Amino acid sequence: MQPHVIDLRQSDDARDVVHRAVQALAEGRTVGFPTETDYVIAAAARHPAAIERLIPLVSQRPGEPPLSLGVKSAGEALDWAPRLSPLGGRIARRCWPGPVAIVVADDHPESLVHRLPEASRRGLVGGGRLRLRVPGHPMLGDCMRMLAGPVVLAEPGTAEQPPAVTAEELIDRSGCGIDLVIDDGRARYAQPFSVVEVREHDFHVLRPGIVSEETIRRLSSVMVLFVCTGNTCRSPMAEALFRQMVAERLGCQPDEIDAHGVIIGSAGVAAWAGARASTGALETMADFGIDLSGHESQPLTEPLVRQADVIWTMTASHRAAILGQFPEAGDRVTVLSPDRTDVVDPIGGPVETYRTCARQILAHLQSRIDTLGLPPGTREG
Repeated sequence: MQPHVIDLRQSDDARDVVHRAVQALAEGRTVGFPTETDYVIAAAARHPAAIERLIPLVSQRPGEPPLSLGVKSAGEALDWAPRLSPLGGRIARRCWPGPVAIVVADDHPESLVHRLPEASRRGLVGGGRLRLRVPGHPMLGDCMRMLAGPVVLAEPGTAEQPPAVTAEELIDRSGCGIDLVIDDGRARYAQPFSVVEVREHDFHVLRPGIVSEETIRRLSSVMVLFVCTGNTCRSPMAEALFRQMVAERLGCQPDEIDAHGVIIGSAGVAAWAGARASTGALETMADFGIDLSGHESQPLTEPLVRQADVIWTMTASHRAAILGQFPEAGDRVTVLSPDRTDVVDPIGGPVETYRTCARQILAHLQSRIDTLGLPPGTREG
């Protein structure tokens, strides 16, 4: 029996399609969805009969479970993989929603996987591993948010086949294993998604895909962001001093730390783009053997806040300003000073005030660097 197909492109109201798909999942039926890379079949994890229909449609690959667990966000991943490492958290936060699946060890007794029906666990866990996806297509994302309970995803076909990138290909591979299909035309990228196994301090690409290993390596880096007001004095000096300190810790040159997995930047809560560092900052950094002449200011933006792992502010008011605009970043924004005292603002003052400011910043950085977990001569992640 052929599945019912809804052409999303011809729908007058996408919300009605979402409701119909959610209802089908809640009733234990299987639904085909587009993602940005391929078409998948979804089923609600609490309906073991639906999961049983999905397992025969996929070819299990070495080191991976048969099915994927669809999660709503990087934060929700911790419910299923409580031991997800900081490196894994960085990859998840920066790649999701998107075409990267993360494989983690299923070895935590508090994982919600253990609360699922046996058929769901059998489909989701293979070789002691669990595969997590947050596809980027809004239709599937909206349905997952509305459905009570987790969603299981099947990518039908053999290991040798390319992904199903149209609704027609999905139907051809699924036979009677699918009840409803949401057709949104050819998948946007029409390429395999990338699958990475994440361990404590590194990752391994199990299946190459649209996101390259080099890109994932960059996205797994620790990103530290310094914030002041105008991004011409305090935060640029903090960025430059910390870059020098991290380079010494890693045993490399300051311009090589990005390749060692650490990205350092700075911004201002009231900055204009493209302003040069102040004269006092230039002179003061020259005392440390640092050339700040190439610095250009940038305003603090939502992407910067979202990407940063650690945001160190020069004052408590800077932290308050960031949290007022980006409250979701609360666990990543901290005043640079461990005792929360403000770093003196040298703007408009003599160079000696800048030097006092730099010494103050340097002392704070020395007390903070170990919190990043970067042992001497090694690479984090």
